[in-house]
Order: sequence, then C-alpha cells, then structure tokens
Amino acid sequence: MAVTATATNFDEQVAQDKLTIVDFWAPWCAPCKMMEPVIDQLDEQFRDRVTFVRFNVDDSQEIAARYHVLSVPSLVVFNDGVAKEKLTGLFSRDKLARYVEQKIKQLQ
Repeated sequence: MAVTATATNFDEQVAQDKLTIVDFWAPWCAPCKMMEPVIDQLDEQFRDRVTFVRFNVDDSQEIAARYHVLSVPSLVVFNDGVAKEKLTGLFSRDKLARYVEQKIKQLQ
C-alpha cells in the first residue's frame, strides 16, 4: 500500500534515493478513488524499485501549487527529491505500469 504523506512530512517522503511517484488526490474526486487500487497494485509490483506516495491536496494547497497540480488525480514523478514530470488524469494499471518501467530504465 502506498505511503501517505502529510504537509509536515511531504519533503521527507519525496527525498528518496529511488524513484518516487506521488499521487495527488482529493476525497471528493471520483477518478481519484478509481486510481487508488491502481496505485496500490503498482506499489506491490514495483515496491523494491519505486516508492509510491499519496497526498491529499485538501491538506495543503501550497504543496499542490508548488508542483503545479491544478487538477486531480495528478502523479508527480520525483528522482532524488526533485520533481521531474507530471501526469494528470485517470490511467489504466497497464498503461501506468509501462510508464513506470520506462522511468526505471531511464534512471538506470
């Protein structure tokens, strides 16, 4: 299951040595609820190589704005604590799995 970040520990959660993908979501967002099991499945599949983090944008609009998250669900890809890419919208498990594999290969 993905780690839950808060406004207090967000920077610590993304400052990982390995690839970190943050799921910016909101409890009122239906597509976000559909993405939750997808993120959990990817966390299981890539656990040794990728850290998945979930962040509720209602907890801190400042953090969402820092990474230009204007709509949810959005995924922000971090490497060594630096935001590299952002994806917005609902994606299938297979499409995201291929994307994650590609990111892992790029960083090796």
